[in-house]
Amino acid sequence: MSLDTAGNWIDLLTPPEDYAFAPGVRYIKSWNFETFDAELYLQNNGPGTIQRVMMTFPKKLSGKRPAVAVPFYFPEAMIGFEPDTLEVLPRYEKIAMAKDLAERGFITISADAYHLTFCPEDPAGRDEFSRWQTAGTALKKKYPQWCGCGKLLADTRLLLDMLENDDRVDNGAIGIAGHSLGGKMAFYTGCLDERVKVILASDFGIGWDQTNWRDIWYWGDQVDELISRGMEHSQLLDLAGGKPFMLLAGLYDNAESLEIMQRAASYASVPEHLQIINHATGHRPPEDVLLAGYAFLEKYLVKEKVRTTMNRSLQRSLGAV
Repeated sequence: MSLDTAGNWIDLLTPPEDYAFAPGVRYIKSWNFETFDAELYLQNNGPGTIQRVMMTFPKKLSGKRPAVAVPFYFPEAMIGFEPDTLEVLPRYEKIAMAKDLAERGFITISADAYHLTFCPEDPAGRDEFSRWQTAGTALKKKYPQWCGCGKLLADTRLLLDMLENDDRVDNGAIGIAGHSLGGKMAFYTGCLDERVKVILASDFGIGWDQTNWRDIWYWGDQVDELISRGMEHSQLLDLAGGKPFMLLAGLYDNAESLEIMQRAASYASVPEHLQIINHATGHRPPEDVLLAGYAFLEKYLVKEKVRTTMNRSLQRSLGAV
């Protein structure tokens, strides 16, 4: 990939100069559930805007733990229930990545997406596409040279800032995982932020025509410009530099997705880092596929890291002999 192409991606996704604000995080409260614990925060996420952030933790937390950012529509969806009432959220309980990963020993972090934070006065429900339309339109009006994907990337990077500054997190073992919209956020952030060591994305539609990239809250009309420039997501993946990436394909992603992935040149020397499971059963991954995705995260955030640490320790010991 040429430097010009890489620069195009970065220029289009980087916040504009007038998008400036003071960072800030405020603790709100905690919950202690049977199989994991959670904390709620408010975090500045733009000029005059705030996102709710939920962190989850394994029980009996001790020492520094690997962590996974889990971006999505709103954090309660990623634990599958309302924390204050314990009311189950049937639409999300089977993709509750934050809950699942906390139960497996990871610290996780998730937040409200910008359809809930950029236009907080909008009375539409938090799952309504009308709210996405309102927020995407408002973002484009205020920052015409930017895009919704850039905003999603900027907000998700703020979650990595929180993980990086948390003494409970092993900063060398941070991953990212997401489904659908969350898969898009995980893909973009994982490809462009070196703090992320492994990426798990579920059925987000990696090809321009595989899903709704043309919606105003993602790229809008800019998709046609990107295509005319010869830009595709294999180039964005190339910027990941060969870091482990697994795609869970089901409906929007398919065999064509693998062809796009394989055009990322940085994986030529590490083809084992590029993985796809095409369950082809619909948009939501079945349980066994999700478990395979979690195992992929564990392999590169826990097992490979332990192996590398042991090898380094052995080399130091041999050097001292």
